[in-house]
Amino acid sequence: MSEPPTSKAVLARSLFEIGAVRFGKFTLASGRTSSYYINLRMVPSYPEAYSAVIGAYQGLARSLGESEFEALAGVATAGIAFSSPLAFVMRKPMLYVRSQEKGHGLGGLVEGAARPGLRALVVDDLATTGGSMLLAVKALREAGCKVGDALVLVDRLEGGKDSLLREGVRLHSFVDVKELVEIMRRSKKVTKREYDAVLRQVEGGPE
Repeated sequence: MSEPPTSKAVLARSLFEIGAVRFGKFTLASGRTSSYYINLRMVPSYPEAYSAVIGAYQGLARSLGESEFEALAGVATAGIAFSSPLAFVMRKPMLYVRSQEKGHGLGGLVEGAARPGLRALVVDDLATTGGSMLLAVKALREAGCKVGDALVLVDRLEGGKDSLLREGVRLHSFVDVKELVEIMRRSKKVTKREYDAVLRQVEGGPE
């Protein structure tokens, strides 16, 4: 089973059509406001969009070189929805990292066959400040895994890449938010006002 290659234009159209990208004024989980909102948790509800997204991840992962990692590690919760089918189509083992330790069984944050020296590729949906991925990297390393790279579908360009790099992890995104809204603007899916608001937010950096 192999997903077809996905272009950035196809991805942008797919996300827009299912309402996964919206423009306006939104409050993020951090409490900060944003001129746009990307909800990739809804993608699995739309098979065609889901297929396009997994194709994007697969192309990105392959561009790293499949010999560079032995397993995929999804970040709970959104990252698991993408790491699971990606691991299946790439025939790679999958781990996932909980947001908090469970209070029963063996406890711990990392689920799956983690072992010392295992080279794990972290998979999440978005990168903002990189906080959730950094926690996942720490948990994986404490479990003995080696982590040098992380994948996301969209980089929001709000410091995540630099934060990860300081911890020795290279962030790879299929598309960044500036590219995404530029594609949507060219296809007349967003207004100039919406487009300009996103650019101001990105260029202004974190609030």
